[in-house]
Amino acid sequence: MKKVLAIIIIVIILLFASWYAIVYFATYSEGVRSGELIKFSNKGVVYKTWEGEISQGISGAQIFSFSVEGKNKEVIKKLEEFQGRYVKLKYKERFAAISWLGDTKYFIVDVEEEESPHFRK
Repeated sequence: MKKVLAIIIIVIILLFASWYAIVYFATYSEGVRSGELIKFSNKGVVYKTWEGEISQGISGAQIFSFSVEGKNKEVIKKLEEFQGRYVKLKYKERFAAISWLGDTKYFIVDVEEEESPHFRK
């Protein structure tokens, strides 16, 4: 009985580890989105995650929500600096959201400030 229970526990652990490895390391898609950075915050009670939003339209009708991994300090610093400005975000999309990493499937890997197409000189 103990041997069967041990095998079941090992199988469950291996299944969870496989699922986590696929979700964390495999990328569903990669891309770039641009918009005005309207929100960026560190939130959570048990797990503190960095979450943000950009507005991709004039009226704010299209909102793109994203997360940033806590280990990506350079991106976090840039996003705090670019608050309220027009930015271009390079992201990777994972297969699923992982609650202790962020609320969304979209994780920002790079950010740069851009000139707004609405207020060109």
